[in-house]
Amino acid sequence: MTSKSKAPVVLCITDSCDLPESELFIGLHKAGLAIEVMANPKGRNYQRIEAAGVPVSPIALKGRFDREGTWQIREKLAARPFTVVQSFNPRALACSLRASRGMDVKIVVYRGVIGNVGTWSPESWITFLHPRVDRIMCVSEAVKDYFLGIRFLGKRIPPHKVVRIYKGHNLEWYTPPPADISEFGFPENAFVFCCTGRDRPGKGFSTLIDAMEYLEEDSPVRLLLVGDLLKNQELAARIRESRHPDRIKLAGFRTDAPQVAAACNGLVLPSESEGLPRVVIEAMAYRRPVVVTEAGGMPELVRDGVDGLVVPVRDPEALALALDRIARDPELAKTFGNNGHQRISTDFNTDATVKQTLELYQELTDELHA
Repeated sequence: MTSKSKAPVVLCITDSCDLPESELFIGLHKAGLAIEVMANPKGRNYQRIEAAGVPVSPIALKGRFDREGTWQIREKLAARPFTVVQSFNPRALACSLRASRGMDVKIVVYRGVIGNVGTWSPESWITFLHPRVDRIMCVSEAVKDYFLGIRFLGKRIPPHKVVRIYKGHNLEWYTPPPADISEFGFPENAFVFCCTGRDRPGKGFSTLIDAMEYLEEDSPVRLLLVGDLLKNQELAARIRESRHPDRIKLAGFRTDAPQVAAACNGLVLPSESEGLPRVVIEAMAYRRPVVVTEAGGMPELVRDGVDGLVVPVRDPEALALALDRIARDPELAKTFGNNGHQRISTDFNTDATVKQTLELYQELTDELHA
């Protein structure tokens, strides 16, 4: 900030924020930013934000057209000369755009996934494609490229409106000891890959099950699937019909998913679409080698042959070869794990996220007063 610049005054509106988002607010506050937060008081990190001294007030938006919530935001904006309003989900953005109507303030929105935005969608025009949106903060280059690829009547989103800021993590969050996975009965010589994800299309579980068919009889690879998958009858049938159903275990939904990944020997994520998956970051923080697909921002996170292996999407044979290669080479697995740990420490840390976010807010504030 130059001597002629005015300092940003920022209002952040979210829901039940995760740990990286909460630590971003805390880091911005510690850095001296004039920041206020509106968040869902039922979120697990609300008290964490409050205890850190960040001014936070409760809001629980019910949808994109929440009248009461919109008025809450407008009253907050009227009480202080904010220069920037940042929303962290579509409903917060839609309500913020209406609440700030007629006010001289810059609008920023966060986006962590690819898809579900397009010129054919009315909802997109009241959120991400609204002309009053000044910046779209993307979690990865892949998400950024997705927005830059949107076209309407030959026009596109101006490149300066789309920025990439990685969501930062802190290695200190990943000190809890690994979970106990002895209940699943994996043999001592097994190399267990954890795969964590929601039960929804695009997560690649079918590709992963198919990959097991390509493994040799003596392969040490085993799978532990973590997530709300127990009711997926189609997936259960595929596992039963596979060549070695005993090599694949379902852990169900777990509140200690990072520690489960830490208890395994590696992590695999065969997704067909991703922004910048937290589960991969968590595994790398725990020094676990990873195998991922080329989907979304995963190749930005995992350097092929350095932190793990990157394979094509929907290619079970390539996936099997990658899993088996790591499982049969302990030194390679250790090297990948150590490199990944260092990568999270240096390139995906909270301090870098705070610094880049502060720069964005200052840039917007300077534009406002130009």
